[in-house]
This record gives sequence, C-alpha cells and structure tokens, in this order.
Amino acid sequence: MRPDPERVKHVAVVGTGTIGGGWAALFLAQGLDVVATDPGADAEAKLHAMIDQVWPALTSLGLAGLKARGRLEFVAKVADAVSGAEFIQESAPDREELKVALFSEIDRYAPPDSIIASSSSGFLPERLASNCRHPGRCIIGHPFAPSYLLPLVEVVGSAGNPKAVLDWAVAFYAGLGKQPLLLRKGIEGYIANRIQHVILEEAARLVDAGVCGFKDIDDAVTGGVGLRWAFMGPALCYHFAGGRGGIDHSLAHFGWWGSEASKQDIKESVAEIAGGRSMEELERWRDANLVALLKARKSLP
Repeated sequence: MRPDPERVKHVAVVGTGTIGGGWAALFLAQGLDVVATDPGADAEAKLHAMIDQVWPALTSLGLAGLKARGRLEFVAKVADAVSGAEFIQESAPDREELKVALFSEIDRYAPPDSIIASSSSGFLPERLASNCRHPGRCIIGHPFAPSYLLPLVEVVGSAGNPKAVLDWAVAFYAGLGKQPLLLRKGIEGYIANRIQHVILEEAARLVDAGVCGFKDIDDAVTGGVGLRWAFMGPALCYHFAGGRGGIDHSLAHFGWWGSEASKQDIKESVAEIAGGRSMEELERWRDANLVALLKARKSLP
C-alpha cells in the first residue's frame, strides 16, 4: 500500500548530476533517507561535494535544520537503489531513449506502489513508461535548476495515470516545500520551458535584426520585466498595465491575441489572484516587493 505522502521516509534518486544532486540535498534536508545511484565516474564523491556546497543555502532558507537530516547511501545498481524506495526521482541526462530504458529498469525492481517521477524537461510520461509493467505510476516531476532552491515542480501525467497517483505526487512535492503545478493535460516541453523558449527565440530575432545584442536583452529583462516576474506573472502584469482600470482597461486598450475562451480565462484568473483587492492595495504590494528585490540584488563578484 502506498504510504501517506507526508509519511514517506525512503526515496531513491537515479542520476546524481546537477538536478539529481539538488533533489538528493533537498530530500536529505527534509529528513528523508536517500539511496542514490549514478554510473558516472566519481559520481559518489561529486554528490557529497555538491551536498556540502548547497547545504548553507538550504540552511539559510530554513529548509535544513527543521527536521533531523536524512541519511544518504550510494549504490552501484539501480535495482539496489529503488528496491526499498517509496518514491523514485529519476534525473538522468535528458535523452529519451535513456530514460525509457531507465524507467523500465526502475519499474522492474521498485515496489509496485511506489511512484516513479522523471525530472525530464520535455518528454511525455507515457513515452517514458512505454516499456513498464506498471505505467500508471509513472509521471513527470520537472524541477528548475537549482532544484534544491526553486519552488516550481511541473507535474505532468497522462491518460494512464489514476487521479490518486497525481494527487499523491502533488501532495508529496508540496510537503517538501515545493510549488507543484499539475498540468491539465500533457504537452512536450510543459509550461515554463515553452515560455522560456519563446522569449529566447524573440531575443535571437532582435539580435539578428540588429536591434540589440544579447547583453542588452539580459539588461532589459533583469532591469525591467524580470523584476516583476519574480512575484507576478503575465496575467497579473497585464492587469497592472491597465492602470486603475485593471484587466478590463488593458483588454479594451491593448486588445487580445487569443480566443474568447482564453480572454475569459485571463479575466477569471486575475480575479482569483487579486482576491478582491483593489488596485491601490495591489500597487502597495507590488512596490513593497520591488523595493525588497532591489535591495536584495547582488552584483556578480
């Protein structure tokens, strides 16, 4: 029987590079016992070095020290890593054929009730689980680097996943202090990476047109929209673009590029985010966040 997500104690990390090592550090900081495996040269030593490196950051955020630190064991074989795990986070290099083979191996040796999540940045879970005997427990749990700090985890399922599996995964990640985002349906690249790719593509077009260089684009983001994006997304930014008239004024003045359904969705989403607060209240909140961010920013050493 699958344990309550808040009672998980033993997890496995398969692949201990930058993403997997970050997961291992976070799991340990949350008091979980971790069994890790990676075939890379000096992988065990590199994992311990990474955990030592990131531990001060976890401590400063209060993520380490609230619970007794979990125990870390490094093993050579995938079977030994996953055989007693209640949850498995696969974080091997982002090559689909490699992940398909790994999922099949993990599925063969993991307890049948354990959930297998991939840190993949773009593949669909049904493809990764295509050779598994228990594909319904295979999902995507896509973090952002550094995986031990950034809260977002995109949870992607498929038609083959029982709702209970997805709900369990969301609750498990939330219990780690993450911000799990369950996609309504699967799509390659998920949400945040697709947005990032659009921005980078437009940046390349601007550079190719001779408008600016990439440093100018970085400056435009870090000195402008990036500061706002740290605490509010495109929908709320569009709400602010309308001044005291909010989203309705923005839509009337700037127009809309999507369907009537998405237009209605942004209005409803803004209302949900704002939670009945007036524009004056939101402006005070925005300014307080911007002041805090401007004071906290550090230049490159």
